[in-house]
Amino acid sequence: MNQIKPSTAVDEKLQRWMRDIRRKLHQYPELSFQEQKTSLFIQKKLKELDVSYRNGWGGTGVIATLGEGEIHSGHVGLRADMDALPVEEKNLVPYASKVKGVMHACGHDGHVAMLLGAIVLLKRYGCRSKVSCIFQPAEEHGNGADRIIREGALDGGVQVVFGGHIDTHFPTGVITVDEGVICSYADPFSIILRGRSGHAARPHEAKDSLVAGAYLVTGLQTLISRETDPNKAAVLTLGRFASGTAHNIIADEAVIAGTLRNSDSEVRDRLLAGLRRMTQSIGDQFDLQASIVFHDCLPAVINSTYSTQIARQAALEVVGGDRVVSQGRPSLGAEDFAFYQQKVDGCLVRFGANSLSINSPAHSGTFDFDENVLKVGAHWLARVAMDWTAVSELGKA
Repeated sequence: MNQIKPSTAVDEKLQRWMRDIRRKLHQYPELSFQEQKTSLFIQKKLKELDVSYRNGWGGTGVIATLGEGEIHSGHVGLRADMDALPVEEKNLVPYASKVKGVMHACGHDGHVAMLLGAIVLLKRYGCRSKVSCIFQPAEEHGNGADRIIREGALDGGVQVVFGGHIDTHFPTGVITVDEGVICSYADPFSIILRGRSGHAARPHEAKDSLVAGAYLVTGLQTLISRETDPNKAAVLTLGRFASGTAHNIIADEAVIAGTLRNSDSEVRDRLLAGLRRMTQSIGDQFDLQASIVFHDCLPAVINSTYSTQIARQAALEVVGGDRVVSQGRPSLGAEDFAFYQQKVDGCLVRFGANSLSINSPAHSGTFDFDENVLKVGAHWLARVAMDWTAVSELGKA
């Protein structure tokens, strides 16, 4: 098995190369399924590295392949997401977003740079497995992983997929590795209430959807506070309530949009049933039409035992034992990496990227991360592919 020494894996030249890639992508962010320039930029870098690839996955995704046509010991996937968020950047840095209202506020620019860096390392040190490097569109919105899988991204014998996410809750140089649930189920929804408009002075002639909606907004919180075991984390957040057109017109429609997050499948089933029940009940109570629609629901990210063991071994080799930690309780955040795990083995880890000078939450206009994390992520991605190959070969021996 080829060894990559932690002290020499990512030299200063490769670190600068990844940093420049990250900053270029950061300046020109693109929203989900709109990553055209990002895709072309990735393809340009792959051509420079003389790596074969196919583009067009999900419209903009790119899958590069190492070891194609060679005798190999298996087929491993490495994944990086590449879309940005509809956030206005507030950072005063030379590489700030040049696209108004769009920003890489979750580190996906760093993920792309890491995976390209991992490709450099795998070419430099060799890997006996076939490796599919998946540059995936639309993690933030639209479940891009699900789409490219349906298009055949895992066809051809991919046996396992590994990925990592930048996380500023942990110091730079730390990798979190956990078996089991690490990211929650996510169920975005919209509730539509349709009544009948009328004059503000004659409410008995109308069916007030705004008042019905107000009752529902407060009532829905009891699904968490009174129907969910307090020892099992769950959150129901309503982010939008739109109704009415004028102060003297009774609203004929109300739209409530929110998201449900939890990490237990049985709790999830009860909460989804409760959402439907309470929506129907409010319609009956106020004698109006009530409907609920769920959008782009996400399964939980559940790291398998086997892939987690390999991910942890790779992390130990990259950062050392005292820097491989648990993230703690499952995050109520969601990740469409879960769709890969519905098909094959898989493990998602977190790369600590918090320095003393950078500490701002993801999905905010001030988000940034310590770019020293790039060498950690690139090294781990390359190492985990090699370690999985070595274990697979021992299993066949």
